[in-house]
Amino acid sequence: MTEEPRPRRLVLASQSPARLGLLRQAGLAPEVIVSGVDEDALTAPTPGELARVLAEAKATAVAARPEAAGALVIGCDSVLELDGRALGKPVDAEDATARWKSMRGRSGVLRTGHCVIDTASGRRTSATASTTVRFGEPDDAEIAAYVASGEPLHVAGAFTLDGRSAPFIDGIDGDPGNVIGLSLPLLRRLLAELDVRITDLWA
Repeated sequence: MTEEPRPRRLVLASQSPARLGLLRQAGLAPEVIVSGVDEDALTAPTPGELARVLAEAKATAVAARPEAAGALVIGCDSVLELDGRALGKPVDAEDATARWKSMRGRSGVLRTGHCVIDTASGRRTSATASTTVRFGEPDDAEIAAYVASGEPLHVAGAFTLDGRSAPFIDGIDGDPGNVIGLSLPLLRRLLAELDVRITDLWA
């Protein structure tokens, strides 16, 4: 009896539990190798380009490591575009509070850069997915309680679609997974560009 071929190794170049959860829910079983990239040292002319540059930097750093040899490496990074500015994770509670007071009742665009590197062939591809987020109008007390939970200090834009801020988001236009941290439809297309079917990576 012949054994089924084992799927390619998949490495997520991110410590985000949300991204790992999305991949696992889609039937994938990635290993996690944190890139250690200094995100503050990287710049780009637009928020969308910045998200892609950050994703490429993370994937490149991990792909160069011996423990990633032969694997498919996925790098992602998200920023919220508001008033033409790229907003990553807030620096502290005061910053998170100010962000929410400026976002409520408005819309922003969550941009997530994706980069996939096939370390076996050296081929790579990247793109950015964008989703419009319509923020509700939490009052000052609700914002204070949310910031006190600590959640917004760990996520791009100071909010997430799958956590305590969900009641403060009126709706989105686009891929919800992209807001959580990774667009599975875009990942499927990027893998296809590297001649890899996402179904062949199912655990």
